[in-house]
Amino acid sequence: MRFRINIFILSALFLWVSCSTVPITGRRQLNMIPNESILSMSDEQYNNFLTEHEISSSNRQREEVQEVGERISHAVEQYLTDNGYAQDLNQYDWEFNLVESEEKNAWCMPGGKVVFYTGILSITENENGLAVVMAHEIAHAVAKHGNERMSQGLLVQMGGMALTKALETRPAETQDLWLQAFGITSNLGLLLPYSRLHEKEADHLGMVFMAMAGYHPQHALDFWTRMAELNDTPNPPEMLSTHPSDEVRIKQIQELMPEAMAVYEAKSQGKP
Repeated sequence: MRFRINIFILSALFLWVSCSTVPITGRRQLNMIPNESILSMSDEQYNNFLTEHEISSSNRQREEVQEVGERISHAVEQYLTDNGYAQDLNQYDWEFNLVESEEKNAWCMPGGKVVFYTGILSITENENGLAVVMAHEIAHAVAKHGNERMSQGLLVQMGGMALTKALETRPAETQDLWLQAFGITSNLGLLLPYSRLHEKEADHLGMVFMAMAGYHPQHALDFWTRMAELNDTPNPPEMLSTHPSDEVRIKQIQELMPEAMAVYEAKSQGKP
């Protein structure tokens, strides 16, 4: 009995030590993977993805994705600097790419590795819509949602195995877990219940980041309203399957609007 109690205490202590805090929301999260490991694997997976997918041939669209990405990432870096997260800045080596695909999707890996699919441009429509998606996906990386899902996956599916050990002994399963955790595939399996929490949090952080970058937060409501309309079509975007319901998401965005507007107005008036 004493042995079991000690194991419980040690496990609880391990989980507490492995926790980190999400910027802006302050939520505690499980993060048991060293940054060095997650960033190294991110670089490898990102480069592999780019070698297997065609980069968009549209210079104009690629440049627009690049420009919006740089504007949002600068705002994120300013936020981190001003709010006690300056130690995280060295984790980011931003890259923004646009690949040819009819899929309506986008994602951001740890370290700021961003990919947009050309299919989503029909919904973003313009720079403002791009900013909504860019800020949302970057928010996932800043909040370390992928790290959290990967940690949960290692804990639930591999008994708490370390990432390096999982890669060594179960490489195919670990890679699949990675792709699921970072939103590169749509089927999140056991981790689906967590994704809706992450989506709400990414909406929250994303609206603040886009406001800091000088984009009006109202564009977030406009974009997700267009996405809601697509949900009624025979083949809605895969990314909607793990997102909150349309009504819930739009209601949450409306509730977050005053906070984002305060940030936007301060930015417009040149206030820090």
